[in-house]
Amino acid sequence: MKVYLDNCCYNRPYDDQSYLKISLETQAKIKIQDMIKNKEIELVSSFMSRYEADKSPYELRKTLIIKFIIDNTSQYVPGEIYAGKLQEDVKAIMATGVKLKDAVHVACAIYAGADYFLSTDMRLLKYHTDKIKMVNPIKFIEDMEV
Repeated sequence: MKVYLDNCCYNRPYDDQSYLKISLETQAKIKIQDMIKNKEIELVSSFMSRYEADKSPYELRKTLIIKFIIDNTSQYVPGEIYAGKLQEDVKAIMATGVKLKDAVHVACAIYAGADYFLSTDMRLLKYHTDKIKMVNPIKFIEDMEV
């Protein structure tokens, strides 16, 4: 089982935890992180994951997210793939209203054969495709416990 986490998902533990939904998504994301570390599932990441993490103005957050990606990625989609094969896929995804960076994330996840795309961005999760399951961390944990 391969999963791809977008930038929103990586950053969820740093959001205001006083909101129940955010707190529950954080707990689910931490569980997913543990599953990745324990090799129960595989992490797919991409040049866009690294790019967005590197742009964080919060040094500790940036360092921790990048370290997690480096230490745990089993499959990486480099930028050269985007320049070649993924541009048309990204354009098609964007044509549905998805923003550029989000479209790149989704296209990279599909290209790598990820089974799940995980995000806490409800607008992005409205995008549907039969090529990958688009869910938030809570739904992913629910799916794993069935």
